Amino acid sequence: MSININFSSLNKLKILNDPIYGFITIPNSLIFDLIQHKYFQRLRRITQMGMSYLVYPGAHHTRFHHAIGCVHLMQQAVNVLRFKGVTISKEEEKGLYAAILLHDIGHGPFSHAMEHSIVNNVSHEDISLLFMERLNKEFNGSLTLAIKIFKGEYHRKFLCQLISGQLDMDRADYLKRDSFYTGVAEGNINSERLITMLHVVNDELVVEEKGIYSVEKFIVARRLMYWQVYLHKTGLVAEQLLIRVLKRAKELHNNGVVLEASQALLFFLKNKITLDNFNDNTLDTFSQLDDYDIISAMKQWQHHDDFVLSNLSKMIINRDLLKIKLKNKTVKKQSLEKHIQNLISSQKVSREEAEYFVFTGKISNQAYQLKHQGINILHKSGKIEDIVKASDQLNLKALSKPVTKHYICYPK
Repeated sequence: MSININFSSLNKLKILNDPIYGFITIPNSLIFDLIQHKYFQRLRRITQMGMSYLVYPGAHHTRFHHAIGCVHLMQQAVNVLRFKGVTISKEEEKGLYAAILLHDIGHGPFSHAMEHSIVNNVSHEDISLLFMERLNKEFNGSLTLAIKIFKGEYHRKFLCQLISGQLDMDRADYLKRDSFYTGVAEGNINSERLITMLHVVNDELVVEEKGIYSVEKFIVARRLMYWQVYLHKTGLVAEQLLIRVLKRAKELHNNGVVLEASQALLFFLKNKITLDNFNDNTLDTFSQLDDYDIISAMKQWQHHDDFVLSNLSKMIINRDLLKIKLKNKTVKKQSLEKHIQNLISSQKVSREEAEYFVFTGKISNQAYQLKHQGINILHKSGKIEDIVKASDQLNLKALSKPVTKHYICYPK
């Protein structure tokens, strides 16, 4: 009797070692091939947390790490739900894994900074969808269901909620991962227990009553991570500086000033890119952009003779940032004007140049969105209610209100 073993397909069932979950298995050959694709490999060169490493030196993990972690958690979720009698077909399972793997593939360098500088109102979700549609052509339509789930258009709502909801696999991974790499213990949620408590009623995701405290911890952890990490004032000012570096570079380039940068970055400095003209060529160029393009450009630009470009670049490269103050109320115009005038007179710059270094803005944190597809608790009696009503934790209702803080940045 001869046994035919297809080694090429066997070779695709790889195991990866993750510092958080231990060994992660790649569930099928489609996921393996997607991971191997150059579009996905780019995520190794995109930091998960943007400029946060200037605050937390350990925060150098990448979008690549995070996407693989999400696939691992999704495998657990599928196993748990099937064990509880929820039917999930092989096709749906495949679709879920592909959708969660690719949910962040559209992130640009330093994650969120690019959405406000080199492209005009094009979100990373928009670009993720463009990548998925392109890959779907390459993979002969095998991502069609994944795209439907990603867009929230699939008729079984709970599958869409696992990808994008208030208790999705994306959040379940990034809170735990970001907490691990920053060393901020407050964000360390028990994602395994949360997943074990999941169930489905009427095609919607619910959490069994036993998991109520894990959900409370999850919401509180999310709030703390936002104030302590994602909205940390130093990370915030660094990201604002990065947005301004790119804005200035674009402005100079449009005025005919020659700048040194990679071909991919120059393309985005040269052209006004919106969702309407984001074609295949743009997507290809975007796929060549990563954190290294921006860092190497700033290393060049710090020696440029433009006062704004060189100083902003130096500030980020040397971590010598602007001073930032957070306030509960809007910053007074007089306060802003005083700092602008100080800079104009001390550095002999124009008002337009000074406004690159003196500016205000606001940040908002809402740990739980009550109106947006909430987290439902399934009681033993069969009754289903929102976590805010089901919980005896008084401040959960408070956590569903957005908290806004205002900031002003100016030179030290």
